Amino acid sequence: MITLTSEEKNLKNFINGEWIEVANKEKVYNPANGEVLAEIPDSDAAAIDMAAESARIAQKEWAGVPAPQRAELLYKVGIKMKEQKERLSQLLTLENGKVIEEARGEVQEGIDMAFYMAGEGRRLFGQTTPSELKDKFAMSQRCPVGVVGIITPWNFPIAIATWKSFPAIVAGNAVIWKPSSETPFMAKALAKIFEEAGLPKGVINVVYGSGATIGQAMINHEAIRVISFTGSNETGRLVATECGRQLKKVSLEMGGKNAVIVMEDADIDLAVEGILWSAFGTSGQRCTACSRVIVHKDVRKELENRLLEAMKDLTIGDGLDPNIKVGPIINQAGLDKVLKYIEIGKEEGANLVTGGKQLTVENYENGFYFEPTLFTDVTIDMRIAQEEIFGPVVSLIEVNDFDEAIIANNKVKYGLSSSIFTQDVNRVFKAQRDLDTGIVYVNAGTTGAEIHLPFGGTKGTGNGHRDSGVQALDVFTEWKAVYVDYSGKLQRAQIDTDA
Repeated sequence: MITLTSEEKNLKNFINGEWIEVANKEKVYNPANGEVLAEIPDSDAAAIDMAAESARIAQKEWAGVPAPQRAELLYKVGIKMKEQKERLSQLLTLENGKVIEEARGEVQEGIDMAFYMAGEGRRLFGQTTPSELKDKFAMSQRCPVGVVGIITPWNFPIAIATWKSFPAIVAGNAVIWKPSSETPFMAKALAKIFEEAGLPKGVINVVYGSGATIGQAMINHEAIRVISFTGSNETGRLVATECGRQLKKVSLEMGGKNAVIVMEDADIDLAVEGILWSAFGTSGQRCTACSRVIVHKDVRKELENRLLEAMKDLTIGDGLDPNIKVGPIINQAGLDKVLKYIEIGKEEGANLVTGGKQLTVENYENGFYFEPTLFTDVTIDMRIAQEEIFGPVVSLIEVNDFDEAIIANNKVKYGLSSSIFTQDVNRVFKAQRDLDTGIVYVNAGTTGAEIHLPFGGTKGTGNGHRDSGVQALDVFTEWKAVYVDYSGKLQRAQIDTDA
């Protein structure tokens, strides 16, 4: 088990390289047992004014540092994260609840992102292209936007923060980061690592507080030119509306209603493994979690039976115990939401086969636990098959053929991740073409993105931008076209091309 140090508990804003005390506080709880872990600052909008001013000043100098040198700092950050990996993983599980194996994987994702984005410091490729005029050079280059604001959720408190902050920083921006109030320790730990690595003051600023106060202040501050947000569809729409009114660039990742398709020729054992990992990892609290299983009628009963049998072996409890497979829900509000959808499913006529109840775990009676749950006889128009539940709840949907499976997958407002289990290569290529999600897996579950590929989705999942991969740089840079005429005379494009 892990014991927080007094230093780790002492949570403060990090602005202009200084740790700043905030008078107003809120309690943060361990979801495994309901115990208070610490008190987190509840900042007011003045903290954003302070952070924005420090970021604005720091960004001017930081942008002047050659990109390969900026990248060297990210290498240092990656090395420090690697050295502290186990402690970071334990802190993550303590505040978030996900099992320690998954926490280690998430921290590794941040390490990988540091090294990957550090490599971009020696690329940040622009383009050179022939000019239509003689003795004229034409090129384009990436330029930093300036000050960017990132708003991150509690379910992946370090991975998503690195997806956003690392490309922003290597591109020459300064960052103001509002982490989730549920997971403050990861934010402090990453800020400390930046500090230890030697990032200049003001390039990264961490401000704790509510979305209504701090998030709104970030969106409205004139110095912040980009908002990168991960969270709910409802909040994301509000962020997009306000940023649009102010002509700010906004990047949104807003969840999913992801499906695993199991065809009649699938490896059923492999499909069950993929479903278990996708549906019940992080207690179903992933934006890429499998919450729908679309199964061919010929193997529906076999899949259901094997899935039910495998679900019996899922151990539930404190994620710091290495024998546990499913940890707690993040808080009581999360539990209440899952319980609400259990009742909705039953009212709609779905068959609750197993689960559906809040659990009391021995020695963790005040924790927020929920049984892994399976509904069958679900139709694609039911709310439990349409709306994001964010808990360990799976709906089984039977279909007659491949085409019907594709239709069922696509008939939701989200478009983040999808998966198909089949041995038919022709179906594989049709599926990757026709599934309208930003991520497609073949013979694997709906989760497991790698940092060198773009992460994001279509429809209600986002607005076209991507986290991770080289595409993440598009959010935090502007394109500049440069023309150099060395002819010694005036040449007019489109007019003097015949000269």
